[in-house]
Amino acid sequence: MMARQKAKETALAVKRARRISEKQETKSEVKVDSDQEGSFRFGDTVKVFYKIKEEGKERIQPFEGILIAQKGAGVSKTITVRKIGSLGIGVERIFPLRSPNIEKIEVTRRGKVRRAKLYYLREKSSLKSLKSQ
Repeated sequence: MMARQKAKETALAVKRARRISEKQETKSEVKVDSDQEGSFRFGDTVKVFYKIKEEGKERIQPFEGILIAQKGAGVSKTITVRKIGSLGIGVERIFPLRSPNIEKIEVTRRGKVRRAKLYYLREKSSLKSLKSQ
């Protein structure tokens, strides 16, 4: 009888400790990226500085394009950035916001759009039509 009661008490103590540690983790994560998250919106032209590791070397490669979508919440939040590459071919990359490989995100130009998801820009092929956004 006493053994069961002790087992229940330890199980409850473990659950409480897990809850407390989860709350502390979420608070610390919000502090890290709160300055980056609120600084850009849909339609903004952003420059994402991403760390790339090649052959033992590490370099930072910027990827500049229009922010067309944001998905997820908390740790799994991602942004989709689209740019027009060479020969007018569109290139999209999905960046997880909480990734340690993102050095910084810089807003180069503010956009004015009325949509939250800008997937219609995929059909717009010319750079000139995207600049008018």
